Amino acid sequence: MLKPILLVEDDARDLELTLVALERSQLANEVVIVRDGAAALDYLSREGDYAERPAGNPAVILLDLKLPKVNGLEVLQAVRASEVLRSIPVVMLTSSQEESDVVRSYALGVNAYVVKPVEFKQFITAIADLGMFWAVLNEPPPGSVKASRRAE
Repeated sequence: MLKPILLVEDDARDLELTLVALERSQLANEVVIVRDGAAALDYLSREGDYAERPAGNPAVILLDLKLPKVNGLEVLQAVRASEVLRSIPVVMLTSSQEESDVVRSYALGVNAYVVKPVEFKQFITAIADLGMFWAVLNEPPPGSVKASRRAE
């Protein structure tokens, strides 16, 4: 069973483009979509609307920086503070090129900071590459749970 990709995005246009890009990369992973930081934290902690979801962490979190309710930096901080969640790769996927956002994201433990390209083709390529790397190619740290592709 492949682990899902958690996509945390509030902008409808960026959400649609990201889904198209992930689809074009032909990943078999389910993409779970949440539209704000509070929902992301509920999903990750299996609380609220996600209390009944199956156990297990996503393969990767694609996280927007500027989110309603709880912003991306706060979500990242909560993930890194949790022993259960801290090994999940987190990719900040944002339109912000502010140096302070980049510095703060890395200080909080983000694995990658990707500025959303404005041009459609570049955006599609960037997302497809991200999905392939984090969901398929990346080897997680020892002791973390990963569904093995070798066993399929």
